[in-house]
Amino acid sequence: MIFQRFSSRAHLRRRRSRPVALGVAATLLLTLAPLVASAPAASAAPTLLSQGRPATASSTENAGFAAAAAVDGDNGTRWSSAASDPQWLQVDLGATATVSQVVLRWEAAYARAFQIQVSDNGTTWTSIHTTSTATGGNQTLDVTGTGRYVRMYGTARGTGYGYSLWEFQVIGELGGSNPGTCGTANAAAGRPATASSTQDAGFPASAAVDGNPGTRWSSAAADPQWLQVDLGATATVCQVVLRWEAAYGRAFQIQVSDNGTTWNTIHTTTTGTGGNQTLDVTGTGRHVRMYGTARGTGYGYSLWEFEVRTTGGGGPGPGPGPVEPTDPFNPNLGPNTFVFDPSTPTATIQSRLNTIFTEQETAQFAPRRYAVLFKPGTYTADVNLGFFTQVAGLGMSPDDVNLNGHVRAEAFWMGGNATQNFWRSAENLSVTLPAGTIVERWAVSQAAPYRRMHLRGAGNQIQLWNGGDGWSSGGLMADTKIDGMVVSGSQQQWYSRNSEFGSWTGSVWNMVFQGVTGAPPPHFPNPSHTVIPQTPVVREKPFLYVAGNGEYRVFVPGLRSNSTGTSWYNKTPVGSSLSLGTFFVVRPGTTAATINAALAQGKNLLFTPGLYRLDDTIRVTRPDTVVLGLGLATIEPQNGVTAMTVADVDGVKVAGIMFEAGATNSSVLMEVGPAGSSASHAANPTSLHDVFFRIGGAVPGKATTSLRINSDNVIGDHMWLWRADHGDPGTYGWTVNPADTGLVVDGDNVTMYGLFVEHYQKYEVIWNGNGGRTYFFQNEKPYDPPNQAAWMNGSTRGYAAYKVADSVTSHEAWGLGSYCYFNVNPAVVNERSFEVPDTPGVRFHNMVTVSLGGVGTINRIINNTGEPANLANQQRYLTNYP
Repeated sequence: MIFQRFSSRAHLRRRRSRPVALGVAATLLLTLAPLVASAPAASAAPTLLSQGRPATASSTENAGFAAAAAVDGDNGTRWSSAASDPQWLQVDLGATATVSQVVLRWEAAYARAFQIQVSDNGTTWTSIHTTSTATGGNQTLDVTGTGRYVRMYGTARGTGYGYSLWEFQVIGELGGSNPGTCGTANAAAGRPATASSTQDAGFPASAAVDGNPGTRWSSAAADPQWLQVDLGATATVCQVVLRWEAAYGRAFQIQVSDNGTTWNTIHTTTTGTGGNQTLDVTGTGRHVRMYGTARGTGYGYSLWEFEVRTTGGGGPGPGPGPVEPTDPFNPNLGPNTFVFDPSTPTATIQSRLNTIFTEQETAQFAPRRYAVLFKPGTYTADVNLGFFTQVAGLGMSPDDVNLNGHVRAEAFWMGGNATQNFWRSAENLSVTLPAGTIVERWAVSQAAPYRRMHLRGAGNQIQLWNGGDGWSSGGLMADTKIDGMVVSGSQQQWYSRNSEFGSWTGSVWNMVFQGVTGAPPPHFPNPSHTVIPQTPVVREKPFLYVAGNGEYRVFVPGLRSNSTGTSWYNKTPVGSSLSLGTFFVVRPGTTAATINAALAQGKNLLFTPGLYRLDDTIRVTRPDTVVLGLGLATIEPQNGVTAMTVADVDGVKVAGIMFEAGATNSSVLMEVGPAGSSASHAANPTSLHDVFFRIGGAVPGKATTSLRINSDNVIGDHMWLWRADHGDPGTYGWTVNPADTGLVVDGDNVTMYGLFVEHYQKYEVIWNGNGGRTYFFQNEKPYDPPNQAAWMNGSTRGYAAYKVADSVTSHEAWGLGSYCYFNVNPAVVNERSFEVPDTPGVRFHNMVTVSLGGVGTINRIINNTGEPANLANQQRYLTNYP
C-alpha cells in the first residue's frame, strides 16, 4: 500500500427487502401493544420470558434479518431465514422455565408446518406443539412444557421465501429454584473474563473462572488492578466468592455494570485478609468485577477462582445451541453463499454477480461477506470481484470448472489506484478469455490471493495492476498456472509460490518467486527478482468441492517437500478427502458456545460468509481439525476475549478466516499452542492459509498482539496482519486503534510463506524461536506517530519491523521490504527496519527499505548496516546480511 490513500468511501445503496403487506404491519402494531417487555418476575404469574434473551437460528436471509430481531420487542425488525427446509429459531431463557404459551407473529413468509420444542441443553428436544396446516398471521399457542431453550422448528414453508418472524414470544414462569432466592450455581463459570493485567501468559484471567482450583489469575505487582467477568446477560447478583492465592487484595470493591464501562459498587472493604471470602451482595448487571485498590502483599492480585451467584440459581449466559448435523448432499451454506451449476441460466448468474459487485466495489469496511461457487462444468460469466467476495470452483481440479469470460479485479473505483484493493479471492477455477481479448487484470494489493487458478491461452497475459494508471501494492499467486505472461507493471511487490508461468515481465521493489517454473532469472536489486528454486515443506490450502456423486467434500492437501510447480496440473494431488458431513456449518448468528460444542463433538468447522461477533474463545483442541472459511468469514471477539486458540497438537488447518479486533482490547487475537509448547510436529504441522487480521478501520479495534505462535513447526501460507491506517471515521488513529505487535513466534522451526505485516506501533514481528524461515516479507511502518518522542524504543528511534531475539542462533529470510510514510509528522525517523543478533546462523537475503515519496526516514536497513532511505534517496537495497 503506497501512500496514495483515501479515508472516505462512497455511499452504498442498501439492498431492498421484500415489501410487507400493509394490513399485516397494521395488525402487528395493534396486537403487540399490550405485550410490554418485562424481566422474569418473582411472582407465580406467567410473564414474557424471551424478550432480549440470546437467540440463534439455522440461517438468516442476510445480516439485516438476525435471529435477535425476533426477540427484541421491536415491531419493525424481523428474523428471516434462507429459502429452504428445515429451518429453526431458538431462544435461551437463561434458566429452566415452565412454558405455558408461545406467540408467533409471522411476516408474510410463514410456516405451514412446524413444531414448538423445548430443551434443557439445546441439543435434545421435546415437541410440545405440532401443526401441518398453519396459515401464518399472529398465532397464540397454549402449550405445556419445561426447558431452558424454546424453538420454532419449521419443516414446510408456506411461501417460496424462507421463514420470517417479527416476534417470537415465550410466556411462562421460571422454574427450578425460587427466583427470589440466591442460587448455588456459579454464573461466572466458563464465561469470558478479562483483566487489567497478567503476571505472564501462564496466569490468564480465564483461569479464575475455569472451575479448576489448580489454575489462577495473577496480575502485575501494581495498584489498581481488576478482574471482570461477562455473565452474558443482565442478572441479579446476590453473592460473590473470592478464592485468593497468597497474593490477596487488602482493599477492593465488587462492582457491577450493564455495559462493562460504567460501574456501580456493591461491596467495599479496606481490611481484606485473603483466603476464601464469601460476600453477600445485592446488585444487577451483566458484568461483575473485583476492583483492587491496595494489595495485601508485595506481589500482584491472584485469584484461584472468582465465583458469582445470582438470584434464581443458574447463570443467565447463553449456553450452546444445537449442533445441527450437516447433510453433505444438500448443505445449508447460509444466506450469503450462491452456488451455480451448468443448468443455471447465464443471465441469472450474471445478474447475481453484478448485484454483489455493485454492493461490494467500495465496501472496504462494511459487514457484508459473499461467496460465489460454481459446480463442475462450463459457464459464460464476467466475474468482477469487489471487497469481501470469494469466487471459487467446486471441482477437484481447477480445470473441472471453466469460465468463458473473466475473473478480474479492477481499481476504477479509486481512479486506477489499486493500493486499497484488499480482501477478495479467486480460487480453483480455469478461465478462458473472450475471443479477441488477451488481457486479464488482477489489480490488487494485500489479502487478495489468486490461488489454484488456471488462466488458459499461451498468447494471453494477466496484469497485476490497473494497466496504465495507478499503483498496486502486493499480492499472492500460489498453486496457479498461467499459460501466457504475467505482467507486474506498477505492482510494488509480489510473492509467487509453486506456480507455472509461461513467462514473467516487470519489477519494482521486491518480487519473490519460489518453486515457480517460468520465473525470471534471479537478479537483485535491479530488477529486484529473488528466485528460490524449491519450496522446502508446504501444504496447500484445503478447499471445498463436489464429488461425482453430488456429495460436498473438503480436500485437505498433504505435505510436499522440496516442491516445484503446482500440486494439480498433470499431477494427482497428494492429500485426503473429508465428507462435509464431518463439518459443522457455521452460519451468521451461531454462538461461540455452539461452535465449541461442535468442536467438542469432534466436528470440523466450515464458516459461511458473514461477520461473527463472538463473546467467547473458539477452542480448537483435536488433532487434524479443519477450520475453513468461505467469503472471508470474519470473527470479531467481544469484551476483550481471544478469538481463537489452537492446542499444541498435530495437523490443525485454519484457512480463509479474518480476525477483526473488537472495541475492547484483546491481549491476543489468535494463539497457536499455549505458552511453553514444545512437542515436535515436523511430520504433521499445523498450517494457516489466507488468515488475515485487522485492527481498526471498521470499528475502533484494539489488540496488543494479533497472532502468537507457540507451537513448533507451524506453517504460515499467506497472511496479512494490518493495523488500519485509514477507515471509517473514528476507527483509526495513534490512540484510537492501538496495537503493539502483529506476529510473535515463540515456537521453533516455524516457516512463513508470504508474510505481510503493517502499521503496528512497536516491533511488528518478534521472532523468539530457533530455526525460523520467512520467504517474502512486506511491511509498512505506522503512518501516524505524532512525534518522535511518542515513538521511541528506549533511546532508539522507533522500532524495527522485524526483530529476531538476541537469544536466537538460527534464522533465515529472503526477499524483505520495509517502507515508511510518516505523513502525520515527516520529521519522524525510524532507526532501522530489521534487528537481528550478529551470529552466523542468522542470515537475511535481498532487503529493501523505501521512504514512500520521501515522507520520513529509515536510517538503516538491518542493525547498523545500510544507507538511509529518505527524501533524497527513497530506495535502499542490501543483498546479504551478514
